[in-house]
Amino acid sequence: MRSGQRIPFTQGKRFLGRVGEYMKFTRVGAALLAGAGFVGGVVAAPGCMALSQQLGIQPAAARPADQAQTDRMLALFNTVLRRVRADYVDPVSNRTLIVNALNGMLTGLDPHSAFMTEQQWREMQSETTGQFGGIGLDVTENAGVLQVISPIDGTPASRAGIRPGDLITAVDGKSVEGLSLDDAVAALRGPPNSHLNLVIKRQGVDEPIVLALTRQIIHIETVKSQLMGDIGVIRISEFTEQTNHNVRAAVKKLRAEANGHLAGLILDLRNDPGGLLDQAIAVSDDFLDHGIIVSTHGRHPSDDEAWAAKPGGDMVGNLPVVILTNNGTASAAEIVAAALQDNHRALVLGTQSFGKGSVQTLIPLNGAGAIRLTTARYYTPSGRSIQGEGITPNVVVQESRKPEPHFGGEREAELHHILTGGTPEPPPPAIDVPEAARQIPKLPPPNWPALDPNKPETDFQLQQGLVLVRAMGASTRSASR
Repeated sequence: MRSGQRIPFTQGKRFLGRVGEYMKFTRVGAALLAGAGFVGGVVAAPGCMALSQQLGIQPAAARPADQAQTDRMLALFNTVLRRVRADYVDPVSNRTLIVNALNGMLTGLDPHSAFMTEQQWREMQSETTGQFGGIGLDVTENAGVLQVISPIDGTPASRAGIRPGDLITAVDGKSVEGLSLDDAVAALRGPPNSHLNLVIKRQGVDEPIVLALTRQIIHIETVKSQLMGDIGVIRISEFTEQTNHNVRAAVKKLRAEANGHLAGLILDLRNDPGGLLDQAIAVSDDFLDHGIIVSTHGRHPSDDEAWAAKPGGDMVGNLPVVILTNNGTASAAEIVAAALQDNHRALVLGTQSFGKGSVQTLIPLNGAGAIRLTTARYYTPSGRSIQGEGITPNVVVQESRKPEPHFGGEREAELHHILTGGTPEPPPPAIDVPEAARQIPKLPPPNWPALDPNKPETDFQLQQGLVLVRAMGASTRSASR
C-alpha cells in the first residue's frame, strides 16, 4: 500500500502532450523495448538494420513461442516495406515508413497508446513547466478527426466557445481526416500571436462552424477558488505538478476569507481532462483520513498497486463536500470523484463522467523517442472499473434545460477500439444523503438564463451544488444533536 508516490500518468490524449507525465521503469518497459527492437532488427530490406541501429533499438534476445507465425508476419512486413519503397509515387525513406508502422502498431491498440518520435518526446518533456504555446484544447482522435474532450479555462479555445464533443475537421483550410493524432495536433501548433482558422462540426448545428483564433502562451492555472457566502468553491481544471499544493493553498485562502467559518466545499471537476495520477491521489488524500483511494491492475504483478489515505489526512474535517462532474470530467479527475464517492466522503452532482479508466506508462527508447502504452486499468475503492462507464452522479443535474447532443464520441465508450472495462458495478449507496437532495431538480426552470461562465448565478449545476452542500451541512448538524 502506498501514499503520495509519483507513479504513471493517467489521462486521455492531451493537446500538445502538455502534462508532465512521470515515467515508470519496470519489467514491462524492458520487454516492450525488446519487442520493438525485434521488429526493427529483423526487417531485412537494405538500410533497415542501419535504421534500427540509428534509432538505438537492438534485436530481442529471445524469440516468441509462435516463432513461425511471427516470422511469416515479419516477412510480410518486409515485403510491403520494400514494395512501398520501390514503387510509391514519390521517394520515401525507410525511417518514415517504419515510424508510420510504429504509429499504427500503437494507435491500433486503444485511443491512448502511441509512438512518439524523438522530437515529439522532447516537446512533451519541455511542456511540463506550466506553460506552452497553442489555443488550449484537450483532444482525442475519433473516426479520423480531432474530437474535443474539453477546452482549458481562460484560453483562446474556451473564449471562442469550443465545447466538449466538438469535432475539428479542418485547420487553416486543410482537412485533418486521416492524420495521426500527433500530426493533427502539430497543425494546431504555432508561434504565439499567430492566427489559425478551425472548422468545427457540432451536433445540432447544420452548418460548419468556422472560428478564427490567435495562438498564445497558455499559462496553466489549474486551481481557482471563490467564496460564495460561507461555501468555498474550488475549480480544478487539470492535474499538473502543482495541483495538490494549489488546492491546499486554496482551502487555506477560503478559510481566511470566511473568517474561520467555512461551512462546506464544492470541488468543480467539470471539463477536467485529468493529468497526473500522483496529484489525483494527493488531492483525494486531502479530503480522506482512511480508506483506499485507487488501485491499478495490469498484465504483470509490477503493475498491481494500491494507494490508501493517510490517517488524519482530511484537511477540512467534517465539512460537507460536493463534487461537480460532466462528460468532460476524465481520468485523474474521475479518480478523485470516485475516491470521495466510494468512501462516502462526498456526493457527486452533475452528469455522467467521461469514463477513462486506464493507466498509460511512458517508456523512453534510448534516444529514439518513447512509447506511450496502456499498461493497467484502475479501480475505485469499491472495486469498480469505470473504463467505458464513467462516474454516475448521486444527484443528476443537467447544465441546461435542453442539452445539445454531441456528434458522437462524447465519452470514452463512444471512441473506436477502446479497452474493455469488465462488468460494471453500480456505485455503493451514499450514506447521509439529505432529503433535500431528492428535491433538487434535474433541469433548470424554463426561464433560467443562458450559462455565462463569468456569472456564477447562471450556472445551474453550481447553484444546485450550493443547495446540496448546505443541505448536507444541515443534516450533519441535525444528526449531531
